[in-house]
Amino acid sequence: MADGFTTETAALASEARHWRRACAALADLEVGASAAAWRELETYLGISVRATLTAHAKRLTAQADRTLFTIKAASSPADLKTARAELLTLRRRYSRAEAIVDFYCDAVNTRTNPRMAAVLRGLDALAVHSMDQILRPLGIDTPPVLTYLDKGMGASILRAGARLWDATLSPAAAVKITRHNLWQPTSLVHETGHQVAHLTDWTKELAAALHTALTPHSPLAADAWQSWASEVAADVYAFCLLGFAPVPALATVVDGPSRAVFRMPIGDPHPISALRVQFNAALCRSWFGTGPWDDLARRWMDRHPLEHAAPDVRAVVGASMSLLPGIVDVCTRMPMRAFNGVPLSALADPRRVSPNELNRLADRAGASLYTSTYLQRVDPMRILALTVLRGLESPNPPTEMENWLRRMGGDRAVAA
Repeated sequence: MADGFTTETAALASEARHWRRACAALADLEVGASAAAWRELETYLGISVRATLTAHAKRLTAQADRTLFTIKAASSPADLKTARAELLTLRRRYSRAEAIVDFYCDAVNTRTNPRMAAVLRGLDALAVHSMDQILRPLGIDTPPVLTYLDKGMGASILRAGARLWDATLSPAAAVKITRHNLWQPTSLVHETGHQVAHLTDWTKELAAALHTALTPHSPLAADAWQSWASEVAADVYAFCLLGFAPVPALATVVDGPSRAVFRMPIGDPHPISALRVQFNAALCRSWFGTGPWDDLARRWMDRHPLEHAAPDVRAVVGASMSLLPGIVDVCTRMPMRAFNGVPLSALADPRRVSPNELNRLADRAGASLYTSTYLQRVDPMRILALTVLRGLESPNPPTEMENWLRRMGGDRAVAA
């Protein structure tokens, strides 16, 4: 009968071989996403994502081989204890790598349908353009973007350059587009705003500037807005590139019962929803004057009276409302080191996306607005903003938006 040492050695070796097979299998990316879906990615993006995920699998497989060698070389119970610790580490790292591979494969799999693949490629292109407009003048490389469709209320981003389980960096920014907002995808620019803020280190600078500007008026408001700087930055970024267009969609997403729109969870980087809508309206008012944003702001105040808020929330909102014009100035007009000593508005002038300017663009472009490859290349942000605003008042299916996005994504059948 085999002794305990021999039996444990054989058991550990069997387990290690199992995990080695599993690690090697992670490299077969077409198990997670079809070959057709992978082909729907832009070439550079597909190569970059596949290379990163395959490298994860190779590193894990090499670790499994080292664990097998440790087991084979074991000559004492202490050696087996070391080998088992290595095996458990391998299991943990496999689970993390599997989650990463599944995340990207699930994202790629939303392109199985050729029609949706073309739309998502168009959104990829819009996302890159939205960052390139700011990053190129700053001498910062714009990362590739993989957009994907998913359920839920709000969009999200896994930033390019975010550290993965083994300290490597994510190969592309992965942006979730929600199904209900697919045809008014302004949240895309909010999410790429997070990426730009990360690459320029804008968030920390904005947080400090807000705190400094607001403290003389209200230390309570100063602390709150400082803690919200990351989401404020993304909202401001979307405003500077798209104007009013993101605001109705934002208001729809963050709406709910008054108890929900006045929630202020500890550590939440999002401003109180009721105050966030008022801030976005204040951005429009500051740069465009009066307009439909004023009606939206009044409607929200009527829908969610401040007396429905808890006392601590009421204090923050009450202190902030009169300070909104100054907060807008800090966010859009104050020179920032992040932008080489100029305000964000110097790189992305909100006046170019005022309702009047968008109407002028539509008048000048006429029937070529959605078919011109020149406009598609040089003015996609303004076309996006205009199309979203038109869609708010239209009872018709979003044919213009879909066809334009498919053209942006290289769908030649639509372009023809």
